[in-house]
Amino acid sequence: MLGFLNLNKPVDFTSHDCVAKVRKILQCKRVGHGGTLDPAATGVLPIAVGQATRLLQFLPEAKAYRAKIRFGVQTTTDDLAGEVIERKPCSELTLDQVEPLLGQFLGKIEQIPPAYSAIQRGGKRLYELARAGEKVDVPVRTVEVSQIEVLGWNGGEYPELEVAIACGPGTYIRAIARDLGNLVGVGGTLAGLIRTLSCGMNLENSVSFEDLEIGKIDLIKPDFPLQNLTAIKLNAEAANRWCQGQKILIEQETITDKISVRVYQEQQFLGVGELINNINLLCPKVVLI
Repeated sequence: MLGFLNLNKPVDFTSHDCVAKVRKILQCKRVGHGGTLDPAATGVLPIAVGQATRLLQFLPEAKAYRAKIRFGVQTTTDDLAGEVIERKPCSELTLDQVEPLLGQFLGKIEQIPPAYSAIQRGGKRLYELARAGEKVDVPVRTVEVSQIEVLGWNGGEYPELEVAIACGPGTYIRAIARDLGNLVGVGGTLAGLIRTLSCGMNLENSVSFEDLEIGKIDLIKPDFPLQNLTAIKLNAEAANRWCQGQKILIEQETITDKISVRVYQEQQFLGVGELINNINLLCPKVVLI
């Protein structure tokens, strides 16, 4: 088996749980996932099957989410899975007060990830240190958010804002919820999260575990999510040499850096190569044939 699944991850499953379940359903040992999704979240979890696991590193990095942010509540995990630290009823809060602040989270921003996260520090995950009661010094990181669109507002004692967010890799939506709540002055936490886009796969075309269990297993071709990479076609002789691990000199516009490319013979996808700057040398990176 070779290809990808666009899995709609159910709530309360870790990404590792999903990989284990897919292994069992497909009876295939070599299964991996692209982009960890928190247990409380649902939505797109790209699953690689067979040799496609070697292609995960080349998939597009852009992600998109639908998120609900609850104001007036702060938790240890920055979502509803954690213990409540403080409650501040804020029924007087309005969308007109919150919406102008969203622009502060656009572009390249400095973000402190949640203490309960999968980031490694000293060989351990931050959530492992936090659960053990150790003081966690979470490093600041630069992330990029390209869009925040208001989808809805639900007033009340603890009002909720629903937004669509498009962002780059490493962005924690929980951190945006926390920081927006702090900016408003009442605290905030993530009350719901659906990932709608990841690694070039969108929610509309996703499949469920129920689909897989009744035999609806249509693997996505391994090159389909790699449309972000330039395609290069080789003739039969060059393709044979490349698949054997040789570097191939090709005619290509001069590039200024190393870039990853999709490699084909005719319509057959051979794998991913790397073009070396200035010398147009095509090196094998992942050969699937």
